[in-house]
Amino acid sequence: MAAAGVALAWGTHRLVPAVPMLTAAVVLGIAAAHLPGVRARVRGAGKPGLTLAGKRLMRVGIVLLGLKLSLDDVLGLGWATVAMVAAVVAATFFGTLWLGRRLGLRGDQPLLIATGYSICGASAIGAVSEVSGSDEEDVATSVALVTLCGTLAIAVLPLLHHPLGLGDAEFGRWVGASVHDVGQVVATAQTAGPAALGEAVLVKLMRVALLAPLVAAVAVSVRQRRRIPASGATGATGATDVTGKRPALVPLFVLGFLAMVAVRTTGWLPGGALDAAAHAQELLLAAALFGLGSAVHLPSLVRTGGRVAALGLCSWVVVAGASYGGVLLTM
Repeated sequence: MAAAGVALAWGTHRLVPAVPMLTAAVVLGIAAAHLPGVRARVRGAGKPGLTLAGKRLMRVGIVLLGLKLSLDDVLGLGWATVAMVAAVVAATFFGTLWLGRRLGLRGDQPLLIATGYSICGASAIGAVSEVSGSDEEDVATSVALVTLCGTLAIAVLPLLHHPLGLGDAEFGRWVGASVHDVGQVVATAQTAGPAALGEAVLVKLMRVALLAPLVAAVAVSVRQRRRIPASGATGATGATDVTGKRPALVPLFVLGFLAMVAVRTTGWLPGGALDAAAHAQELLLAAALFGLGSAVHLPSLVRTGGRVAALGLCSWVVVAGASYGGVLLTM
């Protein structure tokens, strides 16, 4: 089912290039979970495989995402731009997390939505959900919201290019700092030409680089929440959770991501290998996002839709506004 979803998403992207394949994969997953005649299989016999795709394939895709980034790219941005990106990520993450708690959203939804908006959309949500042990429905709802807003950005941001007084390069930086998914960044920035596209991709990949420290910080927080008194069953260790397992401080797939960044930095891999890895990464993430989309239950989403939509809109305003201010300061 996941493979069929990827094929349909690829076909949709080929027919309508403005629609990124990953965005199409999420939408098709949601549709499959609600279409009569298909939903019974998706929620029944197909659920184990789709859940596997949403978790395991997501991890492999995130590892390969590291091959898109090198340390030379980050240093080439200049320290002012790096500081701007870090500030935008921090403001968006903590602002969204705080507002989500104030709105009373359930479970890990505030954490996941904050992660998706501040870092790299659905990929970041999948990474953080792995260490936080988030409910599958919370993950699916967060992915659906972030994907929707990122898709809207493809149409909305180009309309603001000239009214905001941005040159092509500045527009690219704004897009890279404010749009969620890498594919959505490319689709939005290419409307302003190659200069904008190049700047957008570099800034976006700088945000992707912050995925590893964010996941590690969440893992530390989870370990602290699950720590039990030393007088309990764990004896002197006192660091295991109630299930007897110790949450990894840095998950294996995050170490893989960092290893791939190091490999890319060496320059050892030829262009053909990097292109093949990029295609594999997109296919794996498309399969994972189709699986996550199939877990979305629209009736449940409608029940909290007002608060979720309000959080998404406010977070979108925060990341776009903070990014715009940062771009103006670094011009």
